Amino acid sequence: MKWQGGRRGGNIDDRRGMGGGALVGGGLGTVVLAVIGYFVLGIDPQTTTRLASQFGGAGVSEGRTGSPTDQAGAFVDVVGTNIDDVWKTRIQGYQPPTVTLYEQGTSTGCGFGQSAMGPFYCPSDRRVYLDLSFWSQLETQLGASSADFARAYVIAHEYGHHVQTLTGVSQQVQSAQQRASGQAEANRYSVALELQADCYAGVWARNAAAASGGEVALEPGDLEAGMKTASAIGDDTLQRRQGGQVQPEGFTHGSSAQRVEWLRRGYETGDPAACDTLAAL
Repeated sequence: MKWQGGRRGGNIDDRRGMGGGALVGGGLGTVVLAVIGYFVLGIDPQTTTRLASQFGGAGVSEGRTGSPTDQAGAFVDVVGTNIDDVWKTRIQGYQPPTVTLYEQGTSTGCGFGQSAMGPFYCPSDRRVYLDLSFWSQLETQLGASSADFARAYVIAHEYGHHVQTLTGVSQQVQSAQQRASGQAEANRYSVALELQADCYAGVWARNAAAASGGEVALEPGDLEAGMKTASAIGDDTLQRRQGGQVQPEGFTHGSSAQRVEWLRRGYETGDPAACDTLAAL
């Protein structure tokens, strides 16, 4: 993936090195499969609201604001800025989210966030939260690709949840879940929300080069790397990794095949209108 020459917007709140809360339980290694199965690539707004009550609504601490100088931080800045530039052409009055980089744990508008949750978006403060150590966990424990675009796909998925908040889709899903007849039906709405965010990630990828004058662009093999990651974190694959049977009624993010399909659909069309995963519900 080409990105080094991309524009840096500096909309980063860098809390790395500030210290964070210790992980609950036996550390990330013991909880990664049990927790990431539900939280990887974005906690839905209903879950983040519940997190606030579980961990307490701690006051939000600010870190260093601006463009990080290290390569990992610069990558997030460039990719996030490009995603913003794409969505500005699609949503009138689009307002970018802030991206918070942290280590282990940090306070958020949705309660206390931890690395074990994976990357997540908090609708209360409209921020994307990333602990960059997650990349190695995703790659070594879950078999995801280590390619730059595979990581960019994760970031773009979280921005997709921001778009859903701005457009009111997240709020519509929350209302539908409250009216659901049971958990299985509520989960279907969650799956639709997550698959739409995957599709939105594909939409960004298709339009990245046009929005950056070619400075941020996919290269041969990048889309396949993204789809490898999408497949690695499908609910059915994660359930099998945990040694259990596949239980579709427990899906919250979609199967591997579904995640790959919606990422591909977003990329092939480049049009957010093609991402209506809620139409069939």
